[in-house]
Amino acid sequence: MEAWLCLCILMLCGCTSARKASQRQQGRPQLSYNDGQRFKYFYLEAVNQQNLGNYDAAFDLYRHCLDIDPNAAEVYFALSAYYAELDADSTSLALMQKAVDLDSDNDIYLERLGITHINANQFSEAAQCYEQLFQRDKSRSDALGVLLQLYNQQRDYDKMIVTLNRMEQVDGSSEQITLSKMRVYAMLGDKDRELKELQQLAEKHPNDLNYRVMMGNWLLQNSRADEALEAYQHVLATEPDNQAAQVSMLDYYRAVGEDSLANALQERLLVNPKTSLDTKISLMRQVVAENEQNGGDSTQVIAVFQRILDEPQHDSDMLELYAAYMQLKKMPQDSINQVWREALRLTPDNAGVRLQLAQALWADEAYGDVAQLCEEGTEYNPDEIGFYYFLGLSYLQKDDDDATLDAMRRGVSQIDEDSNPDIVSDFYAIMGDVLHRKGLDQEAFAAYDSCLQYKPDNYGCLNNYAYYLSLRNEDLQKAEQMSYRTIKAEPTNATFLDTYAWILFQQERYTEAAIYMEQVLQNDSVPSVDVLEHAGDVYAKTEQMDKAVDYWQRAVDAGGDSKVLIRKIKLRKYIK
Repeated sequence: MEAWLCLCILMLCGCTSARKASQRQQGRPQLSYNDGQRFKYFYLEAVNQQNLGNYDAAFDLYRHCLDIDPNAAEVYFALSAYYAELDADSTSLALMQKAVDLDSDNDIYLERLGITHINANQFSEAAQCYEQLFQRDKSRSDALGVLLQLYNQQRDYDKMIVTLNRMEQVDGSSEQITLSKMRVYAMLGDKDRELKELQQLAEKHPNDLNYRVMMGNWLLQNSRADEALEAYQHVLATEPDNQAAQVSMLDYYRAVGEDSLANALQERLLVNPKTSLDTKISLMRQVVAENEQNGGDSTQVIAVFQRILDEPQHDSDMLELYAAYMQLKKMPQDSINQVWREALRLTPDNAGVRLQLAQALWADEAYGDVAQLCEEGTEYNPDEIGFYYFLGLSYLQKDDDDATLDAMRRGVSQIDEDSNPDIVSDFYAIMGDVLHRKGLDQEAFAAYDSCLQYKPDNYGCLNNYAYYLSLRNEDLQKAEQMSYRTIKAEPTNATFLDTYAWILFQQERYTEAAIYMEQVLQNDSVPSVDVLEHAGDVYAKTEQMDKAVDYWQRAVDAGGDSKVLIRKIKLRKYIK
């Protein structure tokens, strides 16, 4: 519907101009008064139906308009857009061409024809349309921009230069146009004209020394190192702290094999408080890359990082780069955590760093620290659901169901279309488990339903949902279907197998239940009390009473002390 809406806007804008333009159509036969009124009525009704979203009706009305007036350019224009939306490109192109033929002075039609040619990869024909548009209005730099791209597609570099010159006449000279010209001359292999463009740019802006640096960089890249050095020295004589020139000098020293000078300059730039952070980050990445290429001696890189970080930091970027390097070199996690904590001290709203630290602390089972870290995170970044996730999990580990539920509910309130469906699914799954423990089964089942909407194969949720339904002995068919999906996905998972066996038991399918219970016991080296009792119940219903009593007794020995379990053993029979 959004695509159609955009189409309608385009069409309506065009049709408004089209009606005005249609009065200027040359050689358009005059309609009779009645036919003119009929055409006007059906045309306006087509536009009205289009505005209402009744596109089929509008389409039919437009076609009826052509029956009345086959020379109505505005109708061909409208129908062309419809056929384009239907992917009938050749028909759309033919209709658009017809509209232009009938009303050749209409710029909207001509431009739409050009776009239609572009969509059909007919770049030469499209260029002809945009050339005409520019000739009609030589202030249209937008048409020149399209022409530049079209000639680039055709690799017509001479016409690209002509187009760039025209852009300069319309908009004046600019760095972007000059650089574009240089790229074209480079593709033509004309280095002299490429350099001349850059020299002219530098001469036009004598106070902008960056253009001189750019010229030096071009000279260095083209094996004219001595001339490049002169350009850099000129800049540094005028402005000794010019970072662009200093960084380019690094490249010059490396190019001529003066590594010691390069390293000394690099060191000065990295520890100089006046050097921009972006420059320092870029240089440190080079340091790391070069060090890795030369064997990866981390002590050298760490020493550089420490010299930089000895200076007061006002942003966490360098600390983040340092932590990333420490991770690369598999340094102790405690040391990495300290760097992340310092980064958070500088930028407490840095959600990425906070989440990385939370994950590291979670791995160390520091649940209290994770909870504090994430609670602070919800204050700085209330829309980051990752904080609520770790916060809820931390409270879950501490058996604080109320705090867990509160954290998860706050997290759910932040879900939007960009949220990770796996994480959202886990939110609802955890909420369902907590709600079940609190005796709120209906709310728990609603949470499970939401969980499965986001991730239908959340097997933990499927298993719990199915098991809790079976405990209530309700909706067993749904429970069986969900449970069966889990054992198909994980056929050796003892927990999933036990749930499925128990659902079959509740359905009085005792023989099948016994088959799956055997698989449970084969895959569970330390069965829980519930599993042992379930095994006894299944064997009791399959007339294996000695085996049933044995498993009931093992359930008691494992800590089971329910009165029902004791009575089962004494009476040697299954009791609900």
